[in-house]
Amino acid sequence: MRFYVFALAFISNSIMAMDIAPMHWWVGMKNPELQLMVHEQQVGKAKWHLQPYHGVELKQQYSLDNPNYVFLNLTLGADTQPGKLTFISNANHSFDFELKARKKGSAQRRGFDSNDVVYLINPDRFANGDTGNDNHPQMQEQSDRNARDGRRGGDIQGIIDRLDYLQSMGFTQLWLTPARENNMSQGSYHGYAMTDLYRIDPRMGGNEQYLRLVNDAKEHGLGVIMDMVPNHIGANHPWMQDKPSKDWINNGGEFVSNNHRRQTVMDPHASEYDRYHFNDAWFVPAMPDLNQRVPELSNYLIQNSIWWVEEAGLSGIRIDTNSYSDKTFMARWSHAVMAEYPNFNMVGEEWTENAGIVAYWQQGKRNQDGFKSGIKSMMDFPLQGALVRALNEPAGWHTGWVRVYQSLGNDFMYANPHSLLVFADNHDMSRVHSQLGQTVWKTKLAMAFILTTRGIPQVYYGTEILLDNTPSNEHGDIRIEFPGGFAGHSQDALTGAGLQPQQLQMQDYMRTLLQLRKQHSALRTGTLTHFAPDQDLYIYHRADQSERILVIFNKGPARSLDLAPYKEVLNGAKVAKELLTNQSMSLSNTLNVPAEQALILQLQ
Repeated sequence: MRFYVFALAFISNSIMAMDIAPMHWWVGMKNPELQLMVHEQQVGKAKWHLQPYHGVELKQQYSLDNPNYVFLNLTLGADTQPGKLTFISNANHSFDFELKARKKGSAQRRGFDSNDVVYLINPDRFANGDTGNDNHPQMQEQSDRNARDGRRGGDIQGIIDRLDYLQSMGFTQLWLTPARENNMSQGSYHGYAMTDLYRIDPRMGGNEQYLRLVNDAKEHGLGVIMDMVPNHIGANHPWMQDKPSKDWINNGGEFVSNNHRRQTVMDPHASEYDRYHFNDAWFVPAMPDLNQRVPELSNYLIQNSIWWVEEAGLSGIRIDTNSYSDKTFMARWSHAVMAEYPNFNMVGEEWTENAGIVAYWQQGKRNQDGFKSGIKSMMDFPLQGALVRALNEPAGWHTGWVRVYQSLGNDFMYANPHSLLVFADNHDMSRVHSQLGQTVWKTKLAMAFILTTRGIPQVYYGTEILLDNTPSNEHGDIRIEFPGGFAGHSQDALTGAGLQPQQLQMQDYMRTLLQLRKQHSALRTGTLTHFAPDQDLYIYHRADQSERILVIFNKGPARSLDLAPYKEVLNGAKVAKELLTNQSMSLSNTLNVPAEQALILQLQ
């Protein structure tokens, strides 16, 4: 958010507005260093003085190559108390800066982990809780529900209104695609072209409404994960009109197309030309690429991330386009956040089915080039691709369930596979029900797998009621309006009104799976032992000290399963409780496995 501090300039007798970032800070942070970036016409030509304040020292002040910015570097002592700092310049400008007290237990906050299930929401397309903020006089793009890539009016209030539903289903974390300001002329609904990193978009409800969402979600047992984009900004960001330095934006602020060759980051044979056209090039002209090699920009982005965690009480960060940023910066950024919040969690996006590339970015991975990440979790794109192909292909030596079997077999590459984010789809790809040919039993199998395998499950909004984008593969159609979230809908996911029988069945199936995961620790944190697929069957065992669960997936016809190969995990069990139906099943020698279903057997 732009924080305006008004000060009388006696020389010019005019009122001047200063933009201070961050807007405030906290005492008691682990890192005692704090960088203030002050933006105003010719502000860097003034000499600044900090009025005496116990424990705070103004160590350095300087501009880069733009006198419209000044950087004030402070050191905060361990015994510094909350209060207001006052800065005065020799040009008769002044501003106050607040140091706040941290909330109790802030540094020890728990991040999301495999005990959670993440619900992914596109706020603009989820629900319109306040039609009064659909448009805003300061925002360029207006609401247009008829436009595929237009803004629909969904907002934070719409999410707040549905917290009871999300809690009752069994979700425990909310990942919102970016809700921060995107003041772009078109296509701004997705949120990834930010124009103010400190401001929640007023069409979403603003900063206060976002803080209310986090607090209300907490009361419902839900954490909030913020989607952050350290790689780029929107083309209408004020930096594009007045850069703090000439090298603040990659390529001098001019568009160069990205080659998307993500392997160049760790490829020992990669050319500098290819590396440059990955790390320094832009996604699209509307998203200028940030040069995080500039120390002041690196500090700005790190402080902005910590500011949001502290200010809003976040339980996690999702990192967009993780590998596109400078990797030295990404290491510094991730370690800086985790140093302040050791129990926190961040998940990085690395869209590739190459497990080695994904593993490179996870905390604890020993990389040949010495790169050390602070990111605990990564999105498991390799497993997502394998799952969809497994369900769509006939069984074969290299096809069907063997895809999933081999993908999980690659877990030896990861420092901690149980911390990976597992998902059947997300906001950037066709919905899983579409990918699986609108076949309900396949979608049920996919979600049963996601909610019982190792890792942290993520569910895309509307999957629980079979939302579908067939035949379009356009992002604007993938990010469909949530039924009942907007005026004129004939269906309502909350009440069930207008939903087709198969949608209601899917919703009930998902609710059952989510509750089972919550009730059974083995499904959340247990060890995983899997067996090579047997034609259309794939079987694994989840176990901890309290229970043992056998999960069976059958994507073919009903059959009798010989249990002899599974003795090592059955360990003498003769009876099991099928958790989806609460039925008792005999485990003598064979087991009748129904067609096109999953069985979740609690061994007894």
